[in-house]
Amino acid sequence: MLYSNLPFCFTFFTPYCIITFMKVADKWKDYQILATGGGMKLERWKDTVLLRPDPQVIWEASYDIFSDSRIDAVYRRSAKGGGGWQYRGKIPDEWQISYGDLQFLVKPMGFKHTGLFPEQAANWDAMRSLIKQRKEKQPDKDIKILNLFAYTGGASVACAKEGALVTHVDAAKGMVERAGQNARLSGVNSGIRYIIDDCAKFVQREIRRGNVYDAIIMDPPSYGRGPNGEMWKIEDDIFSFVKECAKILSGEPLFVLINSYTTGLQPTVIKNILTLTLKGFKGTADAYELGLPTDEGINLPCGCSGIFR
Repeated sequence: MLYSNLPFCFTFFTPYCIITFMKVADKWKDYQILATGGGMKLERWKDTVLLRPDPQVIWEASYDIFSDSRIDAVYRRSAKGGGGWQYRGKIPDEWQISYGDLQFLVKPMGFKHTGLFPEQAANWDAMRSLIKQRKEKQPDKDIKILNLFAYTGGASVACAKEGALVTHVDAAKGMVERAGQNARLSGVNSGIRYIIDDCAKFVQREIRRGNVYDAIIMDPPSYGRGPNGEMWKIEDDIFSFVKECAKILSGEPLFVLINSYTTGLQPTVIKNILTLTLKGFKGTADAYELGLPTDEGINLPCGCSGIFR
């Protein structure tokens, strides 16, 4: 079973029996959520503590988080839009953190990001398990994976570490370069092909070339703009995009994984998209929230994912 070794939680409501399933990434040693409240989360990234906004944290803090003496840097939003980091001490420009046998660079960047989404570790584990199972059954067959909107390559590195051949596609050159750094830090010196391109256009070219993949990962933005001004809005475009991606799947795909951070896009919506667009393939779709445990004894929701396997 895909989730047999993964932590989870359920929420039940009667009389309609609405069930919420969450995969919790609770195996981190170099990452920890220390406290939450007032729209903020206090995080330890190895030896550095950051305080960042989080739209899901709508509850009150149990104490004045901003006065916590452990804080090294705070991201403060501007009333005019955007924001910036305020440093309370000297911290590295960037540093490394580990997740098992994977290594990643962390760097406080614009718009509160650090270059890594730690809740995705739950998906990394699940994908590596599926790759391992397929390789045990078919040891002489290459597993080709396409990672779209691939950012700094957490999923690319995890899959390549398990022996898959990954094509990593992102439109941002800086993020693709960072993915290469993460791969090398993790000892992955081959097995990943890096492409700087618009994901939709790349998929169309792969269709014309007749290339196919055994698995597809995508982490599309809520909003985006292509190189020629094309607009992307996930609610309007995700279904047709996944439908096109289905055209480059091999006859027996290993999995298709979709991540979404869009507030209001429910896991069941992703499950329905996967079910409808991949109905020509043998398999089933599941969807779930992603979460991270906090030292307060709660799980912080961090978007949702769906997987067809």
